[in-house]
Amino acid sequence: MTSTRERQRAAARARLEREMAERSTKARKRRQTQAIVGAAAILVLVVAGTVWLAASLGGDDDDSKQQAAGTEGFSQCTYTEAPKEGRPAQIKDVGLPPNQQANKGTQTLTLETNLGPIVAKLDRTKVPCTAGSFTHLSSKGFFDNTKCHRLVTEGIKVLQCGDPSATGAGWRQTDGTGGPSYGLAEENLPTDKRPPYPEGVIAMANSGQPGSTGSQFFIVYGDSQLDAKYTVLGTVTSGMDLVKQVGAAGDDKAYAQQAGGGHPKKEVTITKLTMSDIEG
Repeated sequence: MTSTRERQRAAARARLEREMAERSTKARKRRQTQAIVGAAAILVLVVAGTVWLAASLGGDDDDSKQQAAGTEGFSQCTYTEAPKEGRPAQIKDVGLPPNQQANKGTQTLTLETNLGPIVAKLDRTKVPCTAGSFTHLSSKGFFDNTKCHRLVTEGIKVLQCGDPSATGAGWRQTDGTGGPSYGLAEENLPTDKRPPYPEGVIAMANSGQPGSTGSQFFIVYGDSQLDAKYTVLGTVTSGMDLVKQVGAAGDDKAYAQQAGGGHPKKEVTITKLTMSDIEG
């Protein structure tokens, strides 16, 4: 039989083991609690950071949208400058127009030519960026003393102008390849109009690629079924009789095997192109 002393020792060991087990359990629970609290704190920080990031991004997005839209009464335009290296001589660099352009009111475009004035009305609500480009270029004398280099009399009826390198006596193979040092996106495309380019319209020429509008434009002197991918700049209000005289005189077929048409036999020189102040 075990002695009384041995039973007391066994009971003490058992009590100690129970106490140690209880302490271990309490410590484990305490660590779990601390871990949960720590994880919760981290989660709060992550959520707070996410909210801050979302708010920041949202603010940036709102700012970018506001910047893209421009301030009230103005549009944010993008004039993409061509690389300076490798530019052909036909490119005339007169800087870039301001990115903020008025999108309200009208302007009068006047072509002073050797045949007489040709006047057109531009609606800034439809072509703020293109009108802004023309205003900038005209202020630099970009179009002055240039010739309308192309006339098309078959299929479509257009007189094309706006190449700053088409100057002087005679014609050169490079005529029709000049422009400013930047391009801009197309505006006011007549996708819902039939015909898309009726007589009297002035529209912008481009290479066929989006964003390739420059300075060259064409005056339509007879309803033309062109694809609706050329910016409608404005409408001629006087001087169409002069354009029709040029059309009636015909062309030399210089571009017949390429884009069609040729140099007009009745030459048209733009002595000066001006843009009025914005009205309305």
